[in-house]
Amino acid sequence: MHFLQEFTKSRSHKIVILISSIILIIYLIVSFALVSRFNSKLPHYSSSLHHISHLEDISSATSLDHIVFGIASNKVSWNSRKEFIRLWWKPKQMRGCVFLDYNTTLLDQDNQHDLLPPLCTSADTTGFLYTYRGGLRSAIRVARIVSETVALNHTDVRWFVFADDDTVFFPENLVKVLSKYDHELWYYIGSNSESFSQNTFFSFDMAYGGAGFAISYPLAKVLAKTFDSCIDRYSYLYGSDGRISSCLAELGVSLTKEPGFHQVDMKGDMFGLLAAHPLAPLISLHHLDIVNPIFPYIESPVKALEHLYEAAKHDPHRIIQQTVCYDMYFSWTVSISWGYAVQVYARHVPLPYLLRAQKTFKPFKRGKRMNNNFNIDMREYESDRCRRAVVFYMDRVSSEKDEIQSVYRNSILRSRSKKLLHANCSRIPASPLDLEEIRVFSNKFELNVKQLLAPRRQCCDVLPVTNSEVMEISLRECKVEELIYMHL
Repeated sequence: MHFLQEFTKSRSHKIVILISSIILIIYLIVSFALVSRFNSKLPHYSSSLHHISHLEDISSATSLDHIVFGIASNKVSWNSRKEFIRLWWKPKQMRGCVFLDYNTTLLDQDNQHDLLPPLCTSADTTGFLYTYRGGLRSAIRVARIVSETVALNHTDVRWFVFADDDTVFFPENLVKVLSKYDHELWYYIGSNSESFSQNTFFSFDMAYGGAGFAISYPLAKVLAKTFDSCIDRYSYLYGSDGRISSCLAELGVSLTKEPGFHQVDMKGDMFGLLAAHPLAPLISLHHLDIVNPIFPYIESPVKALEHLYEAAKHDPHRIIQQTVCYDMYFSWTVSISWGYAVQVYARHVPLPYLLRAQKTFKPFKRGKRMNNNFNIDMREYESDRCRRAVVFYMDRVSSEKDEIQSVYRNSILRSRSKKLLHANCSRIPASPLDLEEIRVFSNKFELNVKQLLAPRRQCCDVLPVTNSEVMEISLRECKVEELIYMHL
């Protein structure tokens, strides 16, 4: 009897274990099926995540051939602003279109010739809502250039780049910067305004259309499909770039900022901005027909830019990159914005001070006090002219293989005020005013992806010379532990 009870008890225990095991197996099978079913519903927008470790291999092949441009213009501005586009457009390497608000088939064919992009006619936008009081309905047409450029159906595209007709690009730098990014992922790349009030009114997280911006191919394709349905939801916005940014936000994409895109929401003399450019390749400049010519002795804004592009032809990645060195013999400070200008201070000026842009420019809009604030690291223009730098503007650039020489001439000699400044600043025993020419020697600057991801400013040396009217400077990579400061 005792044996039978033990047997029954043991059998019952085994049955319980067996039933529990079956329940556990069923639970695991059902759970796996549910998880698999759930995962199958997750949308897969990109299959390129496994390529991230191979970023440099993917991006190294990016070229101008992989970019398609969409440029906004109109019948009022095209005839004058096409000269800006002619400066940077490379017809045998670039693809894209200038979108106009009238039938381009009636245009004089000499307008486009071989030196300008093809002309396209924007589609009719009268069916879209626009409710911003006092604004321009053309904002809808300009915004739709995104979807109309995608609809051109170019092949082998990695990036779409959009800009205004008064935007100039430095194409080699645009390609280099875009090469940092995996074009198979969703990217919206550009920059905001230099004006604090403009950013406050519109957005700090929007790519400003005048500066230009880039959208990766897979993102642009999805945006183009949803764009028209999105536009009417933002009828109350002022501009085209706000609509584009908002529709991208609906797709969950925010702005990736690159400091080389420049909206130039300022007026007057933009010397301070160009002479202390961020440690990043110069990609674009905008509003160049409302600011002073960048070289003050060249009256035409286009001609002044042509002069800058002459330097960029020799060394595009180095153009206006700032390098600072110190002349220990005279205790002078030298700031070089390569291909643009050299500033020589007859005193010791700390490096962090020089990296801040001088406020040589004026607000984009007058009136409100906030308009005087700029969204850049800035210092006031020196009121004491004896403490100001003597400025030498780029005169010419020559190269032989990878060795480059750029020459800068004293701007005061052009203004015929040297004697007056000598008289007022006679207390300075050795003055940069005595210099007539500065020669800068360098090797061609070739950026790679690693330098773009982890940039470092270059160093320079003031070379000994026998001519008191000439200064010679050599640019080079800094040594591993080298510091840039005045060795007193």
